[in-house]
Amino acid sequence: MSKRAIVAVDIQNEYFASGKLPLVGIEEAAANAAKVLAHARAKGDLVIHVRHETSDPQDPIFIPGTPGVEISPIVGPLSGETVIVKNYPNSFRETGLKEILDAKGIEEVVLVGAMTHMCIDATARAAADFGYSTVTVHDACATLDLEFEGATVPAAQVHAAIMSALAFAYGEVIDTNALLSR
Repeated sequence: MSKRAIVAVDIQNEYFASGKLPLVGIEEAAANAAKVLAHARAKGDLVIHVRHETSDPQDPIFIPGTPGVEISPIVGPLSGETVIVKNYPNSFRETGLKEILDAKGIEEVVLVGAMTHMCIDATARAAADFGYSTVTVHDACATLDLEFEGATVPAAQVHAAIMSALAFAYGEVIDTNALLSR
């Protein structure tokens, strides 16, 4: 059995054009994530989907039971694949993710999904801190423009800053083609 798990984080309808928080490049990122998932399934890797839901009924996004909270059909889970619901950016926090990975003997965690600057960043750092070999597939992740002290930081710069930080100390950062060629 493979010792690798692909964790698809928050590739949910809310992040697409029809959602309340569309991301820059989400369509391309989801298409690449779908390639990663297909490759993983063919190789017998564990595939886990993570779905964010708000725990605060006042939040305007990721409301349980709404179309926005559903995983995009582009990367939808197949029968038998685990779906973890989380309420925090870190996919390990107050979920059974670590227990599932450990029970399956997983040593390498491959991340795809959204948002680069939140849930991918938090999950990659946690995975590395837990001792997993961590790989982030940068072109299978997406984010949005951010604002800091009145300045807009374009999504491409946000993405590059986070990916460079992850590559510096939290694991490998590669593109879809590099992962598929392994």
